[in-house]
Amino acid sequence: MSQLIVENLTKSVGEKTLFRDISFTIVNGEKVGLIGINGTGKSTLLSIIAGTEDVDSINKEHPNKYSISYLPQTPVVDPEKTVMETVFMSDAPIIKLNLEYEYALAALSLDSSSIENQERFTRLQNEMDARLAWDLNTKARMVLTKLGIDTFDKKMGKLSGGQQKRVALAKVIIEPADILLLDEPTNHLDVQSITWLQEYLKSEQGAVMFITHDRYFLDEVSTHIYELADRTLYAHTGNFADYLESKAIREEMAEATDAKMRNRYRTELKWIRRGAKARSTKQKARIGRFEELQENLKKEGPAGDMDVSLKTSRLGKKVIEAQDISKAYGNKKIIERFSCILQAGDRIAIVGPNGAGKTTLMKLFAEDLQPDSGSIEKGSTVKIAHFHQQLPIMDENKRIIEYIRETSNDIEDSNGIRISATQMLERFLFPSSSHGTPIGKLSGGERKRLYLLKLLMEQPNVLLLDEPTNDLDIETLSVLETFIDSFPGVVLTISHDRFFLDRTSTKLWVLDGSGNIEVLYGLYSDYLELETAKNNDVTPKKAIQEPQTQQPAVTKKRMTYSEKKEWESIEKDVENVEAKIESTEAQMVEFGSNYDRLRELTKELDGLNAEYERLIERWSYLQEISESH
Repeated sequence: MSQLIVENLTKSVGEKTLFRDISFTIVNGEKVGLIGINGTGKSTLLSIIAGTEDVDSINKEHPNKYSISYLPQTPVVDPEKTVMETVFMSDAPIIKLNLEYEYALAALSLDSSSIENQERFTRLQNEMDARLAWDLNTKARMVLTKLGIDTFDKKMGKLSGGQQKRVALAKVIIEPADILLLDEPTNHLDVQSITWLQEYLKSEQGAVMFITHDRYFLDEVSTHIYELADRTLYAHTGNFADYLESKAIREEMAEATDAKMRNRYRTELKWIRRGAKARSTKQKARIGRFEELQENLKKEGPAGDMDVSLKTSRLGKKVIEAQDISKAYGNKKIIERFSCILQAGDRIAIVGPNGAGKTTLMKLFAEDLQPDSGSIEKGSTVKIAHFHQQLPIMDENKRIIEYIRETSNDIEDSNGIRISATQMLERFLFPSSSHGTPIGKLSGGERKRLYLLKLLMEQPNVLLLDEPTNDLDIETLSVLETFIDSFPGVVLTISHDRFFLDRTSTKLWVLDGSGNIEVLYGLYSDYLELETAKNNDVTPKKAIQEPQTQQPAVTKKRMTYSEKKEWESIEKDVENVEAKIESTEAQMVEFGSNYDRLRELTKELDGLNAEYERLIERWSYLQEISESH
């Protein structure tokens, strides 16, 4: 079994040490999700493993023929190369053969009468047959199509930045490799492509190490979680939900984090568990127990709980009203006669395929664009903050604290308490030691976090967030989600991050790419499940925007003798299982640092919860019969 062993790895950038003497081993078949706050060195670690970055010290061991395929966060491409040329640029002999075949095919299409072209094409065809290279050629086209690229002869310079990264991702995927290193592979992918990619990586025989902010993707693919923090690498066995549970218990044991911080991990774990896969197995009783735990954690929190809620500008009764707005580019309809009224508290996700006009619609509300027809009226008290996909130009010589103080030196929170710019930076995960750092030394993710904080400190009452999750770390997204929870104004969001949309939106505007916008109520993952069921011609488990209908009365039957005996003992059975659950949870706290034992106890707890759910459902059924007679 091939494996990569890294020991005593130390890396410094200037005066800053990213990590010191870290060690890890990645075995064939493992899927490692790498997480950590922006600036801790996640991308640097991947580039070091790939051999493209110098280090202070390292011991690296792997088999002689160990191959690494690496996708950087911002791939460099040759603008003159076509899509297929780019995908087949490799030292691997079988990929080189495919590239020669593509060149021969292109030459033959230009001059089919040339004997030289015909002979070359025939020779390469025979060689493709002999070396069974057609599978790779077919795979390349399939992968490109799944990633939303369907024009193979287009030059890379004609593609958007997002399309270029998708081609680079396809190149990395088809290369024979012992380990794939993927830096934010889900950026610029739509949900269908993300779903395909996660299934592909799960079936990958080699090892995979990847950075992503997509928590559903992270939970679905990972077999291990590596966390970079405090210049150290912490290794966790299991997926993202296992990591969250372990971390929540560890934080509670250490009592170093207040109740709201612990609750954040619990909240995130709850949302991971309620994903499409989990919804089919988790019952209401389990969710109820979990929510009860959430409430208990909140009640136990001290007065000094972390709070990122800010006082916002007053929002009057009239917010924004759109009346029959339309927008087109040439003959392509983007928005056709759309009307809506935005009200305080609205949480709207703008979703649809790439190119459907999501950003255009948001720009209309931001007044960056004007509709071709129709009108958009804003209330006199509306104050908009528009988070763009592309960062504005920032003075790289300006220090972090100076950049924030341009907006305000202090700000009032929702409780009327004044908070300094320094305190706000700390709440958005910039430690006091970093406040004098020039912006030019920040990572891309850190700059996005700083820009987001600056917008929020302007105290808007309408937030327009266009792909806010790209390049932001999971901790920052959790802080933003917590902020939105308490934000009294309107939030419109464009994102391909299913977890983020589930956490922050209750209404969907679904664009179909032909100008139509459908308004739906519910969670984004429920909508995706419904669409998948429609496409597969099956009945969905849960319908979005499902009306409440009166169920016909059902005549209750009388209890049988065995049911009477069961009714007499079932409450005691429930109490016994509850006691076992409490005992197991206590043991999980006790063994919080022993991850192997913790995983055993987690499985045991899952079994007990399943039995608890079964008993509760049975108790409810028997109680209905008892009360009806």
